[in-house]
Amino acid sequence: MPEAPEAASPAVLLLELGHRARLAASLPELEFLLVNDTRLLAPYRQAALWREAGGVAALSGVVQPDRNAPYAQWLARACAHLARADGDTARAVSAADLPDELGAQWREWLPPQGVWLPLRMLEEPDARPAGGLLLAGADPVAPTLLPLLTEWSRIWCHAWRALQRARPWSWDAWRNRARSRPAAAGRGWRRPGLWAACALLAAGAIPVRLSVLAPGELVAAQPAVLRAPLDGVVAQIHVQPNQIVKQGQPLFSLDEAQIASRLQVAQQALSTAEAEYRQFAQMALGDPRSKAQLAALAGKIGERRAEQAFLAEQLGRASVTAPRDGMVLFDSPSEWIGKPVQTGERVMRVADPDAVEIEAWVPVGDAIPLAEGAPLRLYLAADPLTAVQGRVRYMAYDAVARPDGSYAYRLRASLDQAQGPRIGLKGTAKLQGERVPLAYWILRKPWAAIRQFVAL
Repeated sequence: MPEAPEAASPAVLLLELGHRARLAASLPELEFLLVNDTRLLAPYRQAALWREAGGVAALSGVVQPDRNAPYAQWLARACAHLARADGDTARAVSAADLPDELGAQWREWLPPQGVWLPLRMLEEPDARPAGGLLLAGADPVAPTLLPLLTEWSRIWCHAWRALQRARPWSWDAWRNRARSRPAAAGRGWRRPGLWAACALLAAGAIPVRLSVLAPGELVAAQPAVLRAPLDGVVAQIHVQPNQIVKQGQPLFSLDEAQIASRLQVAQQALSTAEAEYRQFAQMALGDPRSKAQLAALAGKIGERRAEQAFLAEQLGRASVTAPRDGMVLFDSPSEWIGKPVQTGERVMRVADPDAVEIEAWVPVGDAIPLAEGAPLRLYLAADPLTAVQGRVRYMAYDAVARPDGSYAYRLRASLDQAQGPRIGLKGTAKLQGERVPLAYWILRKPWAAIRQFVAL
């Protein structure tokens, strides 16, 4: 589409936006236009399109918003509250227009200044707005731009209704076509179509296992996690990745220079305190005042000894050894040498190479009831023709965030065979749950998608 000139007047920019809205070929394209190109009329940093029937439908700078994200859920509640106000014209809003709980989170999610544009997506003139556009920026929008934003919202709603009417299907048309068909009394059971419908209904009742696909990986079963015993810098890695090690074998060590220096200072301080104690002990034979200081000096010696023992223990912990026999799992040694670590930070793992299990991540939208011992098959990317068989050991109750930003449930499964492929191989896991009718198996996901927009 042609870009609007930089020095164009607001009226020309409004005409340009109306032209783009008329050229939109689909509803997603029209929604993308609203949240991203409205900045031609008014500057903003974030924009959100909210619909009463479906919640947050589009966000500026985002191709597909995740309605389960905390940001989207807060936006839906905030927009629903703003939509309750009377009027169908653009108005300036801020955190003060929301309840205390929602207003406090405004400062966390959005810039301080905002504009609310009610969207009348229904054709009935008396219907209240069924959605709205929330714009947020650092500076308030000029009052002279609010009428232009109101007119732009009405132009956009007109384009929205036009695209809605352009859809070729409708329930009323289908019902009229069904009524226009002539009745054939007495010959219904002779029609092949009726028999086909009955066959479909019978096939829909066939019991099948409810299944779902999830990304999976072969991981070590109950590995020994080796963490940094204290704050410091990794000085040396004594093993190589995937090396077989024995119990007690050195794995890595931290830089001991600082601890050794502190230990030497503590030893010298202990020697000084002991010498001072002996000196005052000799003086106490003839000087009662020196005898009174012996208790304080004895306590000082105990403090120095405790400090020396602590530093000696820290120096001993700077070198980490293998807690058991197994294979050591970690990244390249060059990535760790010289790297500062904090106490408790994971450095490597030691695992039995023959003790392997399956780890899968079930998306929130695909979660199905899985009993302990449910069958599972993992199709590895390295060998897609052979499935690794397993049984579900447990599935987490809480969904956690994945690196890609989605939420999923962690699942662990034990292998049926005694020895499986190596640790680290990835693939796709097929989880099998309870038996359900074939019709439910086919319509489960489409119905779940429809259920997000239709309240029954």
